[in-house]
Amino acid sequence: MKTEKEINQIFEILAADNPLPKTELEFVNHYTLAVAVILSAQATDIGVNKATKALFQIVKTPGDMLQLGEEKLKGYVKSIGLFNSKAKNIILMSKMLVEKYNSEIPRKFEDLVSLPGIGRKTANVILNCAFGEPTIAVDTHVFRTANRIGLSGGKTPDKVEKDLLKKIPDKWKEHAHHWLILLGRYICKARKPECNKCPISGFCNYYKKSNS
Repeated sequence: MKTEKEINQIFEILAADNPLPKTELEFVNHYTLAVAVILSAQATDIGVNKATKALFQIVKTPGDMLQLGEEKLKGYVKSIGLFNSKAKNIILMSKMLVEKYNSEIPRKFEDLVSLPGIGRKTANVILNCAFGEPTIAVDTHVFRTANRIGLSGGKTPDKVEKDLLKKIPDKWKEHAHHWLILLGRYICKARKPECNKCPISGFCNYYKKSNS
């Protein structure tokens, strides 16, 4: 496992390259962010952005979504995997937001995970991207990079999240999962990691093992 000094060095390098990383999902407000994050499960951000470009021109609030309705929503998002269940959850979430939260996205984790379609990872993304909370959302990229680098040895996303929250110094937490996502998406790829392009390969357990 990495020392605090090594972890600081890793994030200093990643921060130097990209000081203020952001989600690649496109959205216009907190509500549309929540919709985009729900749609992004087991889908690419590029695919979601293509689907929501037209949708978010007419839908900006939970009320707009309820007026659109589930069947028309499916027409906008049918290019995305699991679109039937996602559309159903988005309508149910919108209804609950109108009835219980004055059409606003709640800021508490417990309230977020009570909404249809929002699990732990999605709630963490919303808290981080909408409200700047120092949460760490563990998707497949974060899970893979954290294990390869040696930031965690966790076998589940929850364990990796706990490890990262415990080990990453507070000053890096707000942007940590974005740096790890981008690293995993563009360099530390699942099948063919491009270690020769990686700025932190010198700290990576996977790289050291592969080149020993």
